[in-house]
Amino acid sequence: MLRFVFADLATRRWGAAALVVIIALATGLGVMVTLQERALRLGSARAAAAFDLVIGAPGSETQLVLSSVFLQAAPLTLMSGSVLAKLAADPRVAYAAPVGFGDFVGDHPIVGTTLDLVSGLGGVTEGRGFEKLGEAVIGAKVETALGQQIQPMHGHAEEGGEAHAGVSYRVVGRLAASGTPWDRAVLVPIEAVWRVHGQGLPDHDHEEGHEHEAHESEEGHGHAGGSDLDDPLRPEAIFDAQAPGVPAILVKPRGIAEAYKLRQEYRAAPTMAVFPAEVLTRLYGTMGDARRILAMVAAGAQALVGAAILLVITVEVLQRRRQIGALRAFGAPRRAIFALVWVEAFVLLLAGLLGGFALGYGGSLALARGLERTGGIDLPVVFEAADAVYGLTLLGVGALFALLPAALAYRQSPLAALRG
Repeated sequence: MLRFVFADLATRRWGAAALVVIIALATGLGVMVTLQERALRLGSARAAAAFDLVIGAPGSETQLVLSSVFLQAAPLTLMSGSVLAKLAADPRVAYAAPVGFGDFVGDHPIVGTTLDLVSGLGGVTEGRGFEKLGEAVIGAKVETALGQQIQPMHGHAEEGGEAHAGVSYRVVGRLAASGTPWDRAVLVPIEAVWRVHGQGLPDHDHEEGHEHEAHESEEGHGHAGGSDLDDPLRPEAIFDAQAPGVPAILVKPRGIAEAYKLRQEYRAAPTMAVFPAEVLTRLYGTMGDARRILAMVAAGAQALVGAAILLVITVEVLQRRRQIGALRAFGAPRRAIFALVWVEAFVLLLAGLLGGFALGYGGSLALARGLERTGGIDLPVVFEAADAVYGLTLLGVGALFALLPAALAYRQSPLAALRG
């Protein structure tokens, strides 16, 4: 039976191939929508897993998470240094890491923070953490060798940003790969960021009595171009209530109960506290709505394609009346004719569905890799059990529709077919 089916399809290979391609394209659209939405959800959840609580000034919770967790550059209101000092002294806090933004090295954002965050991101796999203000730890995907000097630039080069004259950092370590935007970041001491932008620590914290003055650039941007970044780190000075403000603080609570208490305490003005996971859940809801709409569009396209294919196969059966009549005249029973037509339609459907799943996976993988290069988040494109159920459902519905042309062939009279 199968040998006869494939031989028959070979004689109509171009028409059969066209049907398979149409089925594959319609199926691939739905598969790609599902896989891409899942990849975005899994990738973003993994990126936020290292951050339990984010504290910032009142404003958009979504923007706070996008800026501090996913490193999407956007201006955030600064909080008073007293907030960081209070968190650092709180026994419920394992660590509170400030983050400061604004500068870049090429396309890589420079993030001012502390060694606590370096450890919280998995530590370094090469070199060591920064010990001086002029040292930097780079992400796993930053293509810079240890020991090289990098020069910060205020803003992106394509946006008219300019380099900070006389300021550079020496790369001393590389972070462990995390599959998050932090793989593309450059981490430096937060005090170095303050100095570069003309914001010094209080004078009473200068153990050696150094004075750090901010110099104005020719374009009017204040930065400490002549600041000495060879000074060692002074962690205790960062947590002074009079220290410069920061746009966000990444907090690691000592436990779940402490996390909820801290969020409740810092939700009131002049601060805002959010769980990144909760913000992502709302974003997932928005993505889920968009996915359902696209899935409905894909289902409509599949229904139209299925109806068109059913019509084509039915017309083809009617055009093959002489062939079917000859088979009947040579003794082929009706059930054999029925099985022949149904199996041919089923084979075309199966080939189209397999091709559609392959196209959907390939398309989603290519899109995910493109988004990874721009956003820095690893997007896992994976199939789940629900996808197998989806494919089997399509196959079952298609198999039922294929019964119609098979029934038409079954009902044909051999004598009438040969006379026609």
